[in-house]
Amino acid sequence: MTLTRKEVLGLLERHDLRPSRALGQNFVVDPNTVRRIARLSGVGPGDRVLEIGAGLGSLTVALAETGAEVVAVERDRRLLPALLPLVEPLGVRVVQGDALSLDWQALLGTGDGWVMVANLPYNVAVPLVMDLLQKVEGISRMLVMVQREVAARLAARAGEEAYGAVSVKIAYRARATVVGRVPSTVFVPKPRVESALVAIERLDEPAVSADEQLLFTLVKAGFAHRRKMLRRALAGLASEEVLVAAGVSPEARAEELDIEAWGRVAVCATHSERSPS
Repeated sequence: MTLTRKEVLGLLERHDLRPSRALGQNFVVDPNTVRRIARLSGVGPGDRVLEIGAGLGSLTVALAETGAEVVAVERDRRLLPALLPLVEPLGVRVVQGDALSLDWQALLGTGDGWVMVANLPYNVAVPLVMDLLQKVEGISRMLVMVQREVAARLAARAGEEAYGAVSVKIAYRARATVVGRVPSTVFVPKPRVESALVAIERLDEPAVSADEQLLFTLVKAGFAHRRKMLRRALAGLASEEVLVAAGVSPEARAEELDIEAWGRVAVCATHSERSPS
């Protein structure tokens, strides 16, 4: 029952719709792709799924067909006349709103075990994933389709070219893995970039026991000056003595440190501040 290219184009024509460039709308028009995403999400009967960016319902239908309970969020109210008749008969609950400003507790309740599945536009992908990891503990897993370069940043490990502050912040709360690529040909309109699928699994506890605000302040400063050695990039935040105590070379650069190393730096910097001068 998932939508073909012909059916998506027909919906757009019947409802006099044009994809919004401002909202980053690229609709999936390949049934095999949405079935693959639903399969990779690992959901089935008894699971609760939050889909963000339902669009015209291609992926929504595939998720509902797994037997999972689906709550679909769509920002663009213009799409609702096409979306609702397609997915509501399948038991999908559609919520119109901006995912960056929704009251998630009111929407999802206090239970956990939610799985978030989404086709996310480039301009909201990183802030939305970070916001949900930080604030919505009820979401235990995510499978997001994002621009390939964004996927690389989300899942990068220390030493890899795409590794940056976002990679460290993700690693603090979750494990992220690129699990597949999606060609531009399966979208209408066809984007200029390729996409990739990233599986994100929330950790039971943060990866390191450190002051979160200080940790992210250090990470931000370190990656703001990627080419600088840490003894210079972190000047005023962590001394050379702090770096050495953390087992980190003062001559190292930010991209060489994994989340555990950043955590040690934050802990040692905290102890240094508390020590009598």
